[in-house]
Amino acid sequence: MKPYDPLAQLAPQLPQDRDACQGMDAQDPLAFARERFGLPNGLIYLDGNSLGPLPRHLPERLRTVIQEEWGRGLIGSWNDAGWIDLPGRLGDRIAELVGAEAGEIIVADSTSINLFKLLAGAVRLRPERRVIVTERSNFPTDLYVAEGLASLLGDSVALRFVDGEVTPESVRAAAGDDCAVVMLTQVDYRSGRLLDMAEITAAAHAAGALMLWDLAHSAGALPVELGVCDVDLAVGCGYKYLNGGPGAPAFLYVARRLQPHLPATLSGWLGHARPFDFDPDYRPAPGIRRQLCGTPAILSMAALDAALDVWEDVDRDGLRRKSQALGQLFIGLVEAHGPVDGLVLASPRDPDMRGSQVAWRHPEGFAVMQALIARGVVGDFRAPDILRFGFAALYLRYVDVWDAVAQLMEVLRTGGWDRPEFRRRGSVT
Repeated sequence: MKPYDPLAQLAPQLPQDRDACQGMDAQDPLAFARERFGLPNGLIYLDGNSLGPLPRHLPERLRTVIQEEWGRGLIGSWNDAGWIDLPGRLGDRIAELVGAEAGEIIVADSTSINLFKLLAGAVRLRPERRVIVTERSNFPTDLYVAEGLASLLGDSVALRFVDGEVTPESVRAAAGDDCAVVMLTQVDYRSGRLLDMAEITAAAHAAGALMLWDLAHSAGALPVELGVCDVDLAVGCGYKYLNGGPGAPAFLYVARRLQPHLPATLSGWLGHARPFDFDPDYRPAPGIRRQLCGTPAILSMAALDAALDVWEDVDRDGLRRKSQALGQLFIGLVEAHGPVDGLVLASPRDPDMRGSQVAWRHPEGFAVMQALIARGVVGDFRAPDILRFGFAALYLRYVDVWDAVAQLMEVLRTGGWDRPEFRRRGSVT
């Protein structure tokens, strides 16, 4: 039987009313997954690309870890409950979502720290090449980490930017013959633009460089094929589309062929070959485990472990088709209302060129988003003028898109955003 394709269903004609969107929800083969989340009633949550919602069963898992494993098991739970092996077990679970093999991913630390580890390791692995190539619009922490590493190492390492649009050709040109590693984010955090992982990785390799991908807006949002694309290194976070909770631990990937050679640049005790020998001399553990550093945060790792259960029986290709359809429906319904002063699409129109988010520019973007949130439609704002809406297909419905667009257009048409309380900014925007 041919799989249900909601994107093709939208091609001839957009739904004409809310009932039609409910009809699409009735046909949705992923509708069962929504019940796996504890979403607040009456809220349309379009910010899973910043923080995923709470999986319904996760609190019970944490209760067990806190009251039973920690409360009764105490220190014995490092062995008896398998705490010590959590970083690797979680890595193997995430590997299934990003096209890696078991033993190629470890869960540890934050995305920023993991990025530092891998960038530093890549530079040491290519000592004759002293340039890190990236793009100017990369997520700021990626740039800060690269700049910090270059500053730490002095004049021996430099940062170079791709000139213009990121394509295989522009990456190859920027890499030249002195690039150690190319560092890019697969899905742009502002616009949602999706880069071609396979072709860009091949271009970096053609220049003799390693390829490092940031999967913060990819993992759990769309099919990722690290192995098929011959990727060398990657990092990603656990609190966006993986729904692991605020500050959930991140993960890093090292292709198996590189693991014996990539040095451990933060050589902490759990990355030692025999950490409980308490040997004063560091000897790196074999495989991916050498990329561990300090003691794992068990409570947050247990939360991420529980969150990964929501992926059971989820068709990854179907998830991608649904997220594309949700985004196309959102764009189509907004534009069906006619032009709105100041509102400009900031994301690629082609769904194959976009991750699981849609962004619009508006000169009063912050106030518009606050007005929407006050009406129960939660997206987020990114400076200087981006309204950003995430379409996590595990729990969003087509009727949610219809209702969100109705609220957005009401706010824009009536000037409902133009109130003092919608202009006040907190520490987090």
